[in-house]
Amino acid sequence: MVSTLNWFEIPATDFERATTFYSKVLDAQIHIDPTPNRQYAYLPADAKSGGFGGAIATGENFVPATTGTTIYLDGGSDLSVPLARVQAAGGTVILPKTAIGANGFIALFIDTEGNKVGFHSMG
Repeated sequence: MVSTLNWFEIPATDFERATTFYSKVLDAQIHIDPTPNRQYAYLPADAKSGGFGGAIATGENFVPATTGTTIYLDGGSDLSVPLARVQAAGGTVILPKTAIGANGFIALFIDTEGNKVGFHSMG
């Protein structure tokens, strides 16, 4: 096994609101791919460098939550930058940038859909 994680999905009840939120917070274009039974908005990923991807998803069984597994998005060289965009985009920061020793920094927020999501960075 090369990597434990290879894909994630962030549930959304309002697809347009969620894609707008993550586009603003990540300062990135998100590829929208509607299908008959669900909608996907693919978040940026660089598979060539060994990165993995994920999507914002709506459809049956996609239910936002603040409990359960927490996904940590790449916060870049300093997670303070995307974290500063969370509130302006409609989310709520619930854990500010916090040092975790030799493993860098984390922060947590609630997105516009009610999901608890994190950022991780080394700076």
